[in-house]
Amino acid sequence: MSPRTNTAAATGTWRLGDLTVNRVGFGAMRLTGTAPFDLGVPRDRERSIGVLRRAVELGVNHIDTAAFYFSSTRSANELINRALAPYPEDLVIATKVWPGRDPSGAWGWATPAQLRGQVEENLRQLGRDHLDVVNLRVPPSRRNGSIAEHFGALAELRDAGLIRHLGVSNVTSGQLGEALAIAPVVCVQNPYGIGALSEDQALLRLCGELGLAFVPFFAIAGSGREAGPAAGDSEAVCAVAHAHGVSVAQVRLAWTLRQGPHVLAIPGTGDPDHLAQNMAAGTLRLSDEEVARLTSLGRGPSGRS
Repeated sequence: MSPRTNTAAATGTWRLGDLTVNRVGFGAMRLTGTAPFDLGVPRDRERSIGVLRRAVELGVNHIDTAAFYFSSTRSANELINRALAPYPEDLVIATKVWPGRDPSGAWGWATPAQLRGQVEENLRQLGRDHLDVVNLRVPPSRRNGSIAEHFGALAELRDAGLIRHLGVSNVTSGQLGEALAIAPVVCVQNPYGIGALSEDQALLRLCGELGLAFVPFFAIAGSGREAGPAAGDSEAVCAVAHAHGVSVAQVRLAWTLRQGPHVLAIPGTGDPDHLAQNMAAGTLRLSDEEVARLTSLGRGPSGRS
């Protein structure tokens, strides 16, 4: 691989426990197909491998993945292994457990006892003897329930040396508190972006107060979620993008990074050109007025899937 250019380091670093990462990372969800969970036509294998290698050349040292990121013939974890092993010493790979998919693509949710099997699946696919960060991804149906039993099972795997650090994903502030009472937490990975709910904004601030990384997903896609950004975008976002001569996606990423030094970004793509744009978003300087205008687009409290 070519020497790194450290584009990802333009916005500084943050620590996940004892691991230092650049604030702009990479999400692996879109490496396996044009629709992330589609078992139809996969992305070109060599192109996906090239995107991963280029991301590292640009200074990415934080990759977010999961064993359930796969299409008919592509696995994100195995692509990461093929592209980057032997891994750079500073590369942090974060994965997530609790959801799972069988070979047909059908979804399921693991019991606490089954989490070890999910952790070991990630270890095998990535070719690692331990996982840097494992996030407990809470199902939508448990948004108001206890996560203590599942998080406690992960804490045991951490004590056994299979996991270095723990995080939580798709949680409420109450669930974060529940996890912290069981074991140290280094990051919270929740949906967040322009138009975020007030409860999500409050959780982001709480993470900053606690010194925890807040790692938004769907920062670009917004309400489009796995399907990608919606066809239309607000006039305010488009106006800011036009003023800077950049894409709407770059504005959304730049705004997200302005939410605090503890906020990390993990934009994902299988397109080399989009990768370059995502990395460049870290150097986009929005004015305070632009940030305030975009922040005012918040929806306020409402339901969420």
